[in-house]
Amino acid sequence: MNDTSVFPDPTYKSTVLAPLFEGAKAHFAPSVRAINQAHLVMLHDVGILNAEDAAAIAKALQDIDETVDLAALEYTGEYEDYFFLVEAELKARLGADLAGALHTARSRNDMDHTVFKMVLRERTQALLTQAHGLAEALIKKAVAEKATLIIAYTHGQPAQPSTYGHYLAAMIEVLLRDIARLHAASDALQFCPMGAAAITTSGFPIDRPQMARLLGFEAPLQNSYGCIASIDYVTGLYSAIKLMFLHLGRVVQDLQFWSSFEVGQLYVPNSLVQISSIMPQKRNPVPIEHLRLLSSLTVGRCDTIVNTMHNTPFTDMNDSEGEVQQAGYAAFDSGARVLDLLTAFIPATSINAKNVQRNTDASCITVTELADTLVRADGLSFRQAHEIAAITAQSVIASGQPLAAGYADFSAAFQAETGRASSLGLAAFETAVSAQNFVDQRDIYGGPAAAPLGAALRGYRDELTAWQQALSAKTAQSKTTETSRIAAFQRLADKTGAT
Repeated sequence: MNDTSVFPDPTYKSTVLAPLFEGAKAHFAPSVRAINQAHLVMLHDVGILNAEDAAAIAKALQDIDETVDLAALEYTGEYEDYFFLVEAELKARLGADLAGALHTARSRNDMDHTVFKMVLRERTQALLTQAHGLAEALIKKAVAEKATLIIAYTHGQPAQPSTYGHYLAAMIEVLLRDIARLHAASDALQFCPMGAAAITTSGFPIDRPQMARLLGFEAPLQNSYGCIASIDYVTGLYSAIKLMFLHLGRVVQDLQFWSSFEVGQLYVPNSLVQISSIMPQKRNPVPIEHLRLLSSLTVGRCDTIVNTMHNTPFTDMNDSEGEVQQAGYAAFDSGARVLDLLTAFIPATSINAKNVQRNTDASCITVTELADTLVRADGLSFRQAHEIAAITAQSVIASGQPLAAGYADFSAAFQAETGRASSLGLAAFETAVSAQNFVDQRDIYGGPAAAPLGAALRGYRDELTAWQQALSAKTAQSKTTETSRIAAFQRLADKTGAT
């Protein structure tokens, strides 16, 4: 076959190669630079490259960094991708033989997955820092609001009294579990593919642990086939991110409901309210809608990445590489906006106590404690007590009165059910049906009363501190290894007698 075509085909260039090149410029160039430095240091240290050749390559790499304006580059098709551009620049400075020595015992296969892990590691650490900040803000707000009464809703209906602090504590628990999942996914990024080469490692005596250390990883990823084929570091990470924003989105739904005019439980300050262009009376807490939108976008973007991996072969493939990696960064971007906005939004809110009392009175949500009190004080079965409480609630609702005003209805219901009078006088009845008493009585582990809630919040603080310390150690180690790599590379470049 007489094939006279020339690579690259113009359409392939515009639809695939040029976008990949722009993506490499935007996201991957610093990691490629770090890998080149680390690989050169390792090749020298194990004796594959002598000091003179290593120094010449180091100086050429430095010159490329100093003289090639990466941002100004446009993809021409002269070189297949960013990797080959760097290789061509090395050849122009050193000649083909010496320039090619840098690629000894490595492949773009192991390089690519190492680059992707390095970028994801940095982005994940930033996202974790923001998630820790949200958890810290929530804990502080929960402490401040631990005694602030609210109505807890089930199935969209008023259910029982609780406190804003207790509600936020539930949110904190889920967030801490999401943070734990994200830390676990981050741990999977700590193992380095370098040294796997194309698939099966190399016949050269390379030092994989040294490469891992120089690039800030904990250790090499062991199986060389898995280094270039396994993508669970991608699917695991985006699954963990998805769950965090799926769960936060559920809270956002409550914020929307609580701040509605009819419920009015949550007050959103003017700084977070937009006005209508035509209806002057309206206060629109629009940031809640943006929180919902951005959370859903983040969930969808994570699904895009995970679903792209579905039914792909267990091998090195483009499906898991540049295009999908770049697409996934949008999830980090929208997720970061959610975390920042929510960290500012929730501490700024307050509970409208007047509306909480109004809705409490209208809905008889403390009647469960009346039934409980009758069991304890009058020795009734719960079924008897429940029946008396239900009749009392029906009576006061029908007459449009709060439960606390229903003592006569209660006394009549008690007499009819038991044939005797209750031991509860008016004052004891009013106490039994008060929202504050309802909360105070629920003082067992996990409840909203002061003692269990205070203990829970202290525990959350301790758990968050441990996660913050673990992340600080990782980021400090990354900075230390970066400094070490750069210093080792510079020592090569500074060797005397190099050409």
